[in-house]
Amino acid sequence: MTTKDNPLRGWQVDRAQLRFHGRDLQRPECILAEPDGTIWAADARGVMRIAPDGGQTLIRQKGVGERQLTADNAVMGGSLPNGIAFNKSGDIFIANFGTDAIELMTRDGETRTLYDSLDGQPLGKTNFVLTDRRGRIWFTVTTRQVPWTRSINEKTADGYVGLIDESGLRIVADGFVGTNEIRFDDNEEWLYVVETNARRISRLRVRENGSTYGREIYGPSDLGGFPDGFAFDAYGNLWITLILTERLIALTPDGEVMTLLDDGNPVALAEYERHYAKGTTTPALMGACKGTLAPMMASLTFGGPDLRTVYLGSLLGTTLPCFTAPVAGQKLAHWP
Repeated sequence: MTTKDNPLRGWQVDRAQLRFHGRDLQRPECILAEPDGTIWAADARGVMRIAPDGGQTLIRQKGVGERQLTADNAVMGGSLPNGIAFNKSGDIFIANFGTDAIELMTRDGETRTLYDSLDGQPLGKTNFVLTDRRGRIWFTVTTRQVPWTRSINEKTADGYVGLIDESGLRIVADGFVGTNEIRFDDNEEWLYVVETNARRISRLRVRENGSTYGREIYGPSDLGGFPDGFAFDAYGNLWITLILTERLIALTPDGEVMTLLDDGNPVALAEYERHYAKGTTTPALMGACKGTLAPMMASLTFGGPDLRTVYLGSLLGTTLPCFTAPVAGQKLAHWP
């Protein structure tokens, strides 16, 4: 493959071709797609199932009521299902950013906590969860600082990646600056890690037993914004959402950064960047940066029968913007 052959060369999202999937969602931060067209979106009340015909069913976590989300409580307090992933029976693992736990929710809403501590200490701010082809659970913790927003202003390198398998739970990599989403390459030989507060992507080699080694920065040491979610396409481009910057970019296998969609608020972002440099950011300053399409753009997922429909997740959106990509996405572990 050459740079000239890249299907993203010269391509950007056409706003006129955007579609919007789902309605009345609350904090659809993470999205899962199934081959039949069903979409699952994390929701402040549980998980929303959106059928291929558009019909919606809220799988409400037992004991969780209605909420009115603001920039503050979208990132602080309460139950905040953040990352979601299927287990082999179709139930849903949840990295709950509000309860600081890894949970398992059945499709009727029964929820139990799998882990909320390690070696007698709280796990910390659980952010994302991912399953591999062997059914193991990989998850991230953004920080153990309380409140977690301190880690943004202090650029704390206490984030980590954990693994849950037949031996229990253990940390397999640590020292990250704002650990967020994680993804594997096609062969599950490399684990890619978003470091939001360092504004970069790192990656590590993965051994058969789940241990990691050979950590390195993947792509630029500064992406020019705050990466949150990401996904590979079939060509090897890494699509990345830059939250607050409100931009969708792609990092090519050659290390080039392409802007695919820019929905940013330059004035609000400049103010946030000023406070970020001084270590004085607040949730209100974050919220002011929100875009108009997927406000506080947090993630993306490839779906559709050909994996060419891209759905954008967000912290403050109530629907999922979607569009057709010129290249298919990577198949995740639950995809046949």
